[in-house]
Amino acid sequence: MFKKILIANRGEIAVRVIRACKELGIKTVAVYSKADKFSLHRMIADEAICIGEAASIDSYLYIPNIISAAELTNSDAIHPGYGFLSENQNFVEICEAHGIKFIGPSISVMMNMSDKAMAKKIAREAGVPVLPGSEGTVADINEALTIAKEVGYPVIIKASFGGGGRGMRIAKNAEELAYFFDIAASEAMSAFGNSSVYIEKFVENPKHVEIQILGDGKGKAVYLFERDCSVQRKHQKLIEESPCPVLSQQQREKICQAAANLASMIKYEGAGTLEFLYENDEFYFMEMNTRLQVEHPVTEMVTSEDLVKWQILIAAGHPLTLESKDLKLNGHAIECRINAENPELNFMPDAGKIEELIFPGGPNVRIDSFIYNGFTIPQYYDSMIAKLIVWGKDRNEAIARMKRALGEFKVEGFSTTISFHNKLMDNKEFLSGKYTTKLLEKNE
Repeated sequence: MFKKILIANRGEIAVRVIRACKELGIKTVAVYSKADKFSLHRMIADEAICIGEAASIDSYLYIPNIISAAELTNSDAIHPGYGFLSENQNFVEICEAHGIKFIGPSISVMMNMSDKAMAKKIAREAGVPVLPGSEGTVADINEALTIAKEVGYPVIIKASFGGGGRGMRIAKNAEELAYFFDIAASEAMSAFGNSSVYIEKFVENPKHVEIQILGDGKGKAVYLFERDCSVQRKHQKLIEESPCPVLSQQQREKICQAAANLASMIKYEGAGTLEFLYENDEFYFMEMNTRLQVEHPVTEMVTSEDLVKWQILIAAGHPLTLESKDLKLNGHAIECRINAENPELNFMPDAGKIEELIFPGGPNVRIDSFIYNGFTIPQYYDSMIAKLIVWGKDRNEAIARMKRALGEFKVEGFSTTISFHNKLMDNKEFLSGKYTTKLLEKNE
């Protein structure tokens, strides 16, 4: 087992990893920027090192300082959390060069699956259903037009190394495709340092369903069922739940096993997620996230498995003793991402000092957060300040519990999305379980 792990992240995920390490008897090292001097993750870790100024590029993304912190503290492993350096192949390579174990998949797996065009090719080989579209990256507009004519409009242009809606454009006809192609490529270059794009058939009203997997890096992989992440705003997830309320057991087993087969084929190590679009009883593979997901707690609630501990154990060489056939879905879990944003002002980010804070409690209510009374939210980072997760014996109980918990949740000093989530819990389409990624567009 590792003796000491450095957590190359901040906020709630850093707190989450530190807690898992402590329960495993592993010493922890927090890294923090000057803006995070009073952050909870710094205070609860065994050791803490400042790695730079407030801007992420000068701290949480600055690899030399993170490696130096690991070496100074004799850390034998680094957990990247999500975001920041969690899918940075260069960082993985540098960790290995310094004899530090990166808790995550190998460079080759990360490289193949981070290239979304390559990931689709691998998915096809593994028998995973994919959307019609280009076999790989598209060289120019002429090739794009040819592919679009074959698959039929509308089509979507996507950055091969993208995410979060950047480098993405929808074209309803040839004229729009010609106009948007260069724009998408330019956005991709600006955001991800790579202008390559690919094209696929655009699914207009899907659910966004993802499958959680664990792999041992040697060819064994198991699935831990699915999450429905269809409540989104501008391709950013806001609410997630498990299981997906509209899947039959047969559909569930089929797509989950396909995801596990792909993870097994590529000898995936650690926790990963395969994301799918689901429409008219058909699944289409989108991408694989080679890291822990923000929404991992809902899976933990319905399976009683600790995904962060499993990441650490697998990275340390412990066998993956889980078997998918032995795992059972127990009840229903929902997660609401609580952001420091004003829903009344088009979700404009807000920040400031917490003047009053009341966390909800009671049976089967979980809070993953880094905030506390008197803490000032830094304005330099992601706006998410907490995740509220609840479990119920069924979906109706989980929704009722979430409504109750949201009613207890109080943050004074700046705007949050608590009121937005409260309203959504009463939305008829959400309550039906049949909502799609268009839910918020239809309710604006």
